[in-house]
Amino acid sequence: MSHDPIDQARRLVHERFPDALAAILAGSTATGRATAGSDLDIAVLVADGGETYRETLRSEGRVVELFVHTRAGLRDLCAVDVATRRAVMPSMYATGLVLVDVDGEAARARARAEEALRGGPAGLAPDTVETKRYALTDALDDLRDTTDAFERLAVAGVVVSTAVDLLCDHHRAWTGSGKWLPRRLLAADPERGAALLDAHARLGATQDPAALIAAASAVLELVGGALREGYRRTWRTVAEPFAAVR
Repeated sequence: MSHDPIDQARRLVHERFPDALAAILAGSTATGRATAGSDLDIAVLVADGGETYRETLRSEGRVVELFVHTRAGLRDLCAVDVATRRAVMPSMYATGLVLVDVDGEAARARARAEEALRGGPAGLAPDTVETKRYALTDALDDLRDTTDAFERLAVAGVVVSTAVDLLCDHHRAWTGSGKWLPRRLLAADPERGAALLDAHARLGATQDPAALIAAASAVLELVGGALREGYRRTWRTVAEPFAAVR
């Protein structure tokens, strides 16, 4: 039996989903970036009336992340991805390796995914940009002031994530989390993105925040500059202030 991860993915799909309309192997395995510990990310399109769910399992010694959905479920998942500016499912279908394609289902789903990716995410609402500008200004002030090493690292994480949100929004580019954050960031703005990432790494290695302050401040100037005095936000719901700064 082959230990090739692509062959393993095909076997799993055929065994667990013999009636699948489409199946896509995505992630690092499909793009040639896999390591020995990489899992298998598989999107499976099933007939209407089936379930839409995510499941993690182990198959032939590998961790597998299954993203199973009906046509309607896929539309809903893509809509959520577009709204959150992350494009997880569209990216899986647009860049993944086709394992199953019944009557062109995978090809049609890929075409829709590629169209969604080309369109890019909608821009953040102006008041959300303002709130993120305020949050980044405040975090940079904290980064300048704190002398505690643990606090500095924690604040640096806030600085980077908020700066990435603002920079990707400025370019109307998709964003991401985890390992996808640097990938999306560099795709959106190679120069400023690299400056942020290099400065963050330098702070972790040396505890010197100067480069990160400079890189994040450059992003801040790009979207309107620091915001302190004059910032005001009216909360229409109790939960709104928490949602706005994510």
